[in-house]
Amino acid sequence: MLFGATGDLAKRMVLPAFYTLAIEGLLPEDWALVGNGRGDVAHEDFRKHVHDALTEFGPAPGKGPWKQFEKRLYFAGGGFDTDSPGSLLDVIGDTREMLGEDAQLVHYFAVPPSHFGELTKALSEHGLAKGSRVVFEKPFGTSPTDFRALDRTVHSVLDESQVYRIDHFLGKEATQNLHVLRFANELFAAMWNNKHIESVQIDVPEDLGIDDRALFYDATGATLDMLVTHLFQVAAEVAMEPPASLDAEGLQSAREKVIKAFRPLDPAEVVLGQFEGYQDVEGIKSRSRTDTYVAARLWIDNARWRGVPFLLRTGKRMAASEQRVSIVLRTPEGPFADLPAQANVLTFSLSGNGEFGLSLLAKKPGVALTVDPATVSLPLAQLPDAEPLPPYARLINDVLLGDRSLFTRPDGLSAAWKAVTPLLENRPRLHKYAQSSWGPSAAAKLASPHGWLLGQ
Repeated sequence: MLFGATGDLAKRMVLPAFYTLAIEGLLPEDWALVGNGRGDVAHEDFRKHVHDALTEFGPAPGKGPWKQFEKRLYFAGGGFDTDSPGSLLDVIGDTREMLGEDAQLVHYFAVPPSHFGELTKALSEHGLAKGSRVVFEKPFGTSPTDFRALDRTVHSVLDESQVYRIDHFLGKEATQNLHVLRFANELFAAMWNNKHIESVQIDVPEDLGIDDRALFYDATGATLDMLVTHLFQVAAEVAMEPPASLDAEGLQSAREKVIKAFRPLDPAEVVLGQFEGYQDVEGIKSRSRTDTYVAARLWIDNARWRGVPFLLRTGKRMAASEQRVSIVLRTPEGPFADLPAQANVLTFSLSGNGEFGLSLLAKKPGVALTVDPATVSLPLAQLPDAEPLPPYARLINDVLLGDRSLFTRPDGLSAAWKAVTPLLENRPRLHKYAQSSWGPSAAAKLASPHGWLLGQ
């Protein structure tokens, strides 16, 4: 069941992911996708909606098994809440006649987080919770208090093993390779500590605006939409201790344990911004104080990372779109003098299928002993027999398989909310920044003395 099936998130991400799985032959032999919404939409009209979404966002329905795929698309209108299931129970009954009574139920909440609690209670009220798997989009709660209330509601209905809190940055190939590169290669494992690493930069600038989701964004902002979700999770992937195992329990435990070591953010080490013209966007309040940019210095209080700043930055309407993790190594002491700073960097591009990069210093060929910067890169899609999946497709496939390795747990989310609470309670002043810039100049001090690698 896809709740919010005609919404923007479903159109851009979830429906293309399902069709990608169909093209790759990764969907179960027998399946049905039932969309749900308030409107009274015929099955045929919903299939056209899905066709149009795929035409706009891909994969194009002209490719792959569209004729077979569309026959398995259904729509249940009339909404769904504790008072009324709309037509959803009837449509589920019809699909169960085709698939069998023991078919695995998967509920995907592609709706604003304010609806999560009511939908969860409605699943219980109408007999759709037992044995099901439920996917919650981020953010899981919109404040520490809201998180705790939602967590209580969810666990009053569902066992934790049924819950899949999705953060698509964890489904990216390069994010997963963060721990593979480290734990499978002694070259990197040996230097993964504060003795060798000077800083870590996790930088996700976006040149896109918020015109297509203004109401949602104005109620959320960059801090809740990106910092306490994606950026914190990627920081945990970089910083976690070697897991006891690579299964769901091992990976989740290692990731959540290090989040508990995140020092609560100091508002003096956070810069918030709003791009010029934001308040002129249709649907935005004329005096909105919503942040469209956040840069923060995060500290991790454990033996491995003590003293290493994690520099986190994201924003809308910036100079470029990037998704990059940079592990900046310390400049060695002697025998070379005056070596440039930040010259030895291991980078992970999280965009697309992912790419590793290594910046280092090498001797320039010639008679003189001249040291020059050099870079090498490895696009992951070029590895032999590589079969990368887009992150949403990867994570939905994991849901269908019952693999929770790349999904968040409540203990980690609770620690993330604890780390961001000082910022929410004592917000620094909001800086205006020009569109197509690298954000407020005040953020430069967070990355001193050497600066941000992107935008220099």
